[in-house]
Amino acid sequence: MKSIYFLTLHRPDRSPSQRFRFEQYINHLAQNGFKPLHFFLLNQDDDKAFYGKSKFSKLLILLKSVLRLFQLYFSIEKGCIVFVQRECFMLGTSFFEGLFSRKGKLVFDFDDSIWLQNVSEANKNLAFLKNPAKTSEIIKLSRLVFAGNAYLKNYASQFNSNVVIVPTTIDTNEYKPLKQQNTSVVIGWSGSVTTIQHFEFALPILEAIKEKYGNKVSFKVIGDGNYRNEKLGIVGLPWKKEDEVKEISSFDIGFMPLPNDEWASGKCGLKGLQYMALEVPTIMSPVGVNSEIIQQGENGYLAETQEEWVEKLSLLIEDEQLRLKLGKAGRATVIDKFSVIAWQNKYIELFNGLSASN
Repeated sequence: MKSIYFLTLHRPDRSPSQRFRFEQYINHLAQNGFKPLHFFLLNQDDDKAFYGKSKFSKLLILLKSVLRLFQLYFSIEKGCIVFVQRECFMLGTSFFEGLFSRKGKLVFDFDDSIWLQNVSEANKNLAFLKNPAKTSEIIKLSRLVFAGNAYLKNYASQFNSNVVIVPTTIDTNEYKPLKQQNTSVVIGWSGSVTTIQHFEFALPILEAIKEKYGNKVSFKVIGDGNYRNEKLGIVGLPWKKEDEVKEISSFDIGFMPLPNDEWASGKCGLKGLQYMALEVPTIMSPVGVNSEIIQQGENGYLAETQEEWVEKLSLLIEDEQLRLKLGKAGRATVIDKFSVIAWQNKYIELFNGLSASN
């Protein structure tokens, strides 16, 4: 049986990147001749401390992480597959990826423009310890690179000739629409504390919609339980995996606004794909892979200017049948091109090819 060690910072079900890029394939790999093992650095208590304020607690976590990575290195078998999702250590060094690449076949997976500096608010004072350039160093060390879209592949191909596009995918057996009746047309956004800035990018649009439609519309934000916007009547909800499908299914319209910049260009459309998988009609900014996911007016809408956003939102607010039509077409797109069903055998093929290589 061929071992695959998945090396990550976060525990299962904690990180969207991990959940939608490899965790949902683990059972399929186990059923097809592989022995998948998920090794992560931060347990639930460590996670709170690492994103908290105590520098001493963070130092202890770093020391413990170094020890655990060395222990893993000495325990794994030579020639196994080592899959690193974004990074296997939280500081700006590719030392451990280099170490594992000498013993196993290194696969690197990334779904954001992580070669750019982007540090959480809680760790901004430690930004000097990060090194975004290590992304290129890990890519050079890798036998195979999974890039989430063409933009990321173009970056990775500067440093490695064995790069394949592997999109972020949805488990459509888990993501099944739950129809709900709302007293107003609910325009929803799902994200996280770190991406709430992208929601706020669209506030002028939502304010214009509220002025136009009044109580006919309402707004819902999932992912930041501390978020408040009195003008729009928004009380943010924290993200909970067990409630994710139910809460997103409560949207009448899902939207994914993004600025047109280098960081956003690396995004892999996860929010939009989640909406679409649940038959929620979706509007996205035409940034990065979004323009490949959406066929304008067929399975959703793309909108760039405020006028376009207001126009497309208005079309959906005023036409329930249009919402139903685009919602069904959106789910069909996900099943066909961006689902676990569509990609699970490709994962097996890629890992089998790597196992067979010298």
